[in-house]
Amino acid sequence: MNPITEHDIRTSFINCSKGEARRLNLPRDLAASPWPDLDFLGWRDPGAPERAYLVAERDGGLVGIALRLSQDVRRSFTKSTLCSVCVTPHSGAGVALFTAPRVGAAGRQGNTVGLYMCADLACSLYVRGRKQTELGERFESLTVEERVLRAVTNLDAFLDRVREDNAAPTA
Repeated sequence: MNPITEHDIRTSFINCSKGEARRLNLPRDLAASPWPDLDFLGWRDPGAPERAYLVAERDGGLVGIALRLSQDVRRSFTKSTLCSVCVTPHSGAGVALFTAPRVGAAGRQGNTVGLYMCADLACSLYVRGRKQTELGERFESLTVEERVLRAVTNLDAFLDRVREDNAAPTA
């Protein structure tokens, strides 16, 4: 991912208002982000841990989405769980269900889509071996490039679901 600015981030959001995007808390260490190792920038809001944000380079531009941590999964899992994006196994609360309002009329009607992701949103670092879970390193026959492609493909599918405005027409 190429380095992005605060302005780039705030203008990229597709599922929240411009006012909400202006008020959201950015990552404290934005300038120090490991840009070459990121497929997307994801962070939890330090002032409101149930809120999270994700910005990805897609279709020649940036796509930002606001996320919420689901109330139901804030408690720890008793078994290991896989992230749906990077397919990294975590124990305990290392994976969380994040929900995102859909864009357009569907989102205004309260429709959301959800995805189980690494709770720290560091999928890019896990697939590259830059970060490890509490379960340690695991063997996978895919190359790093193949794991990156799989993670990007999985994230793209989620972003496509967020962008769908399939609300029923109102009379």
